[in-house]
Amino acid sequence: MKKTYLKKFSFAAFLWLLVSVTFAQDYPTRPVKVIVPFSGGTALDAVTRIVIQSLTKNLGQPFFLENRGGAGSTIGTAAVATAPADGYTLLSTSPALTTAPALMPSIPYDTARDFAGVTTMVENPLVLVASKSTGIQSVRELIAAARSRPGELTFGSAGVGSSTHLSTEKFRIAADFTALHVPFRGTAEVVTEILANRIDFTITTIPSALPGIRDGRLVALAMISRRSAALPNIPTLAEAGVTGGGSRSWLGFLVPAKTPRDIVNRLNQEILKVLSTPEVRDRLEKIGLEPVTMTPEDFDALIQRELSENAQLVKAAGIKIQ
Repeated sequence: MKKTYLKKFSFAAFLWLLVSVTFAQDYPTRPVKVIVPFSGGTALDAVTRIVIQSLTKNLGQPFFLENRGGAGSTIGTAAVATAPADGYTLLSTSPALTTAPALMPSIPYDTARDFAGVTTMVENPLVLVASKSTGIQSVRELIAAARSRPGELTFGSAGVGSSTHLSTEKFRIAADFTALHVPFRGTAEVVTEILANRIDFTITTIPSALPGIRDGRLVALAMISRRSAALPNIPTLAEAGVTGGGSRSWLGFLVPAKTPRDIVNRLNQEILKVLSTPEVRDRLEKIGLEPVTMTPEDFDALIQRELSENAQLVKAAGIKIQ
């Protein structure tokens, strides 16, 4: 009896695997929705459009983008968490995914359980910049100025709890100084305020800062995690003498957690193909973004690690959403 049961079970498992593989090979058979949990005009929006344009061409079905912003990215994210786990609803997001749980404990989903990583698309390099009016030319000078005038220097961010806010707080804590946080509605507004000499410094994305750096109106002090081809002569924070202050800013795709693994792997392979083409790489590198991909397992591990790290950082910095 036991042997018969095992045979039946094994045959059923074989049939399930065969159907699953066939399903993944046929996928997609209808349009795929890609939700971006922010409004249009962001680097995430631009990169997602570049990638899904190629996916549409390569896979023969439309991949269409839907901007569903609000509530610190949680509205669009929640829509994916509760979507059918069939590969036809994707989330294209940023580290906001791993900061929201620490800032808003009552969000209607469990980040650690409700999502499966597909892959990162790019590293969205972060750069520490200062207003030209400050006269600050290096990380060491910024730290010295902040320590000599505790709480007087101002730094901008794309909003309370944004990746630029948390990255700056992490740097500030590692470098042991205080400064006044001034939140804005996005990175473009922060850069505008620094260019107008109303804010002293910020950590922001390369695409938002690069024009000001290139024309000399912004002073690039350090790359936050690693050197960038867009600014090859700018050192990292670690190279400038600040250890433990680095942060990564990735952009990537996720799906509902119970999405069949074969579909997750198929998506991973297809996105990697897109990001390896010279045309796509060139388009991304021109705006200061670097294609960086991961296996689904490595992306899942990154998300779990960031959930823990961001919870500790939010507590240490005393960050609260009003």
